[in-house]
Amino acid sequence: MASLHSDQEIMTALQVETMNPLPPIRKGRGGGGGGGGGCGVADGVSLTWEDLWVTVSNGRKGNKSILQGVTGYAQPGELLAIMGPSGCGKSTLLDALAGRLSSKAKQTGDILINGHKQRLAYGTSAYVTQDDTLITTLTVREAVYYSAQLQLPDSMSKSEKKERAEMTIREMGLQGAMNTRIGGWGVKGLSGGQKRRVSICIEILTHPKLLFLDEPTSGLDSAASYYVMSRIATLEQKDGIRRTIIASIHQPSSEVFHLFNSLCLLSSGKVIYFGPASAANEVSFFALNGFPCPILQNPSDHFLKTINKDFEKDLEQGNGEAMSTEEAIATLIKSYKSSTNYQQVRRQVAEIYKQESGEVEKERSRATFLTQSLVLTRRSFVNMYRDLGYYWLRLAVYVALAISLATVFSDIGFSYKSIQDRGSLLMFVATFLTFMTIGGFPSFVEDMKVFERERLNGHYGATAFVLGNTFSSMPYLLLVSLIPGAITYYLPGLHKGSEHFLYFIMTLFACMTLVESMMMTVASIVPNFLMGIITGSGIQAIMCLVGGFFRLPNDLPRPFWKYPVFYVSFHRYAYQGLFKNEFEGLKFPSNDQAGRLQEDSRTIGGEEIVRKIWQMDLSYSKWVDLSVLLGMVVIYRLVFLGIIKIKEKVKPVIAAFVSVPPKQTTQIMENPITTPLHGENYN
Repeated sequence: MASLHSDQEIMTALQVETMNPLPPIRKGRGGGGGGGGGCGVADGVSLTWEDLWVTVSNGRKGNKSILQGVTGYAQPGELLAIMGPSGCGKSTLLDALAGRLSSKAKQTGDILINGHKQRLAYGTSAYVTQDDTLITTLTVREAVYYSAQLQLPDSMSKSEKKERAEMTIREMGLQGAMNTRIGGWGVKGLSGGQKRRVSICIEILTHPKLLFLDEPTSGLDSAASYYVMSRIATLEQKDGIRRTIIASIHQPSSEVFHLFNSLCLLSSGKVIYFGPASAANEVSFFALNGFPCPILQNPSDHFLKTINKDFEKDLEQGNGEAMSTEEAIATLIKSYKSSTNYQQVRRQVAEIYKQESGEVEKERSRATFLTQSLVLTRRSFVNMYRDLGYYWLRLAVYVALAISLATVFSDIGFSYKSIQDRGSLLMFVATFLTFMTIGGFPSFVEDMKVFERERLNGHYGATAFVLGNTFSSMPYLLLVSLIPGAITYYLPGLHKGSEHFLYFIMTLFACMTLVESMMMTVASIVPNFLMGIITGSGIQAIMCLVGGFFRLPNDLPRPFWKYPVFYVSFHRYAYQGLFKNEFEGLKFPSNDQAGRLQEDSRTIGGEEIVRKIWQMDLSYSKWVDLSVLLGMVVIYRLVFLGIIKIKEKVKPVIAAFVSVPPKQTTQIMENPITTPLHGENYN
C-alpha cells in the first residue's frame, strides 16, 4: 500500500507540472503610447536574476546570508509578488533588483535588464518606498504637479505637465482629494491608502516601464489594500504601457492575491516557490508536498503560516502526520529544486538572455537645472510658509526673547556700567538668539527624507536642492532677524544711526543663516533627529565658549583652543563685528579702572574699550567680520553639498568593492545546477 501511495504521488506530481507550465515569454508589441514609448522585449523591460546572493557582516560571527542563490525573472505586462514572512529577504531582493542595496551588503550573481548588464536609467524605472515620504503641507494636486515640473522635460509646456499630473491623479482614483493637504503629525489629511497612491502617482509620472513597490499595502486595511493593488495592476489599461511591476508584499488578502501574475515565495532567503501565482494554490504545490490549503482559507495566510519559523510549532500534513516548521521548509525547498518548474525558471532566464533585444533606452530628457532650481525654490517656499514649525514658531519665540531682552536692558544709558551691559546684551543676541535656529532642524530632517527619496529616483540633483532650499529660506530668515532685531536694538538704546542698525540686522541674519547651514551639514552626516540636535548644540556650545567673551582671547589656552578653534568659531567674528559696531564712535565716563587705561582723560573711547577690555582686533573694520560670517555661510553650504555628492559617489564604489562571492561550497550544495545557462558548458 505504501508503494502504491508513493506511485500515486509521483503521477500526481507529473500531472501538476504538466498542467502548470511557466508562461512563455511575450514577444508581441503591446499598447505603446502614453508617453512611455516602447522598447524592451519588444515593448517593455524584462528583468532576470540568477544565483543571487546577498550577505551582510554579522560582527564576530562572520557573515550572514540574507539571500541564498535566488533565481527568477519578471516580464512586461505582469505583476510579480515577492512574499514571505518578516525577515525572509523580500525588501533585500527588491533593493538588489533596483540597485539600492546598502554599501554594507555584499552581492553576487547576475542581474540583467533585457539580457544586458546595465544600470537602470532615469525614467526607465521607479521605486515606491514602504514609507510615504511626502511634503505634508502640500495638497495632492500641488505635490504631483511640482513633481511633474521637476521630472518632465522642458519640451513639454506647463499646461501639458499639469494635464499629465491630473491624469495620473485620476488614474489612481484621487480626483476627489486633489485639493486636500497630504497632512502628517498633528495635522489631519489623507488616509494611509491615499498617501500610498500619491507616492505611486509621483513615481509613475514619467510612465516608467519598470516599477518597484516595497510593501505597498503595509498599514492598510483589506479594502484599501485591494483598491491600491488593483489600481497598480490595471495601470496598463489606462496608459497603454506594458509595465513590469515587482512588489514585495507581506500578507495580502485573497482578493489581492488573485491580482498577481507570478509569485516568488521566500523563507530565510531561500526560494520556496517561483512561478504562476495560481499554480501555488489551485493545483497546489503545497498540497502536493503534504500541506494543502484548507477550504475557504486565504492561500497567502496558509503559505506564510507554513513557512514561518519564527514560532516553534508542528504542522499537520494531509496524511495526519505532524512535522516541524524547519522540516516543512526543507521539504518544500527540496521539492521545488527537484521539480521541472524550477528547471523551467532557469530555462526561461536563459531564453530571455539569448533573445535579440537591445539595451534599455538611455537616460530620458528631464527638466533643466534652472527649471529644477526654480521649482524647488517655489515648493520649498510654500512648504516653509505653511509649516508652522519651520519659521513661524521660531519667530514667536524670538519676539518673546527680544521683548524680554529689551525690558531687562531697558534704557541702559551711557554710564561706565553700561559697557558691561552692552557687552552682555550683544553676546546674548549673537549666541542664544541664533542658538534657537536649531529649532528648525526637525522640519529640515523631513525635507532631507523627501530629498533622499526623490534623489534616489533621479527627480533632480543635489545642487538644485541646495540652491532651492537656500533661496527659499532667505526671506524668512531676514524676517526672523528684522523684527526681533528691531525690538532688541531700539528699546535698550543701542548706538543710534541707520548704518549701525543695518549692520546689527545683517550680522544677526548672517549668524542665523550660518547656524542653519551648519545644521544642514550636521543633518547630512547625522540624519537621526535626536543625535543631530545634540551634535549641533554641542558644536555651537564649543564655539560660543571660545568666541572671546566668556574667556578673553589672550587668556585662551594654546595651542588647541586658541589655534585653531578660536579662529574657526563664528562667534568670534560675530562678537567682534557687533562690539565694533556698538562701541566705535562712543565715549563713556571713566572711573578708577578706566583711569588706569587713560590717565589724562575723564572719558574712555569705544575703540579703547574694544581693544583693551574686550581684547579685540581693530586692525580691520567690522565689515570684514561680516564678510567672514557670510563667507562661512557659503562654506557650510558647499560642505553640505559636498557631503551629499561624496556619499552618492562613494556608496556605489564601496558596494562594488565589497561585492565578493560567498563561500562557494555552500553555494554549490544548496543550488545544484542541472541545466546550463547563458551558453555555459558544465562538464
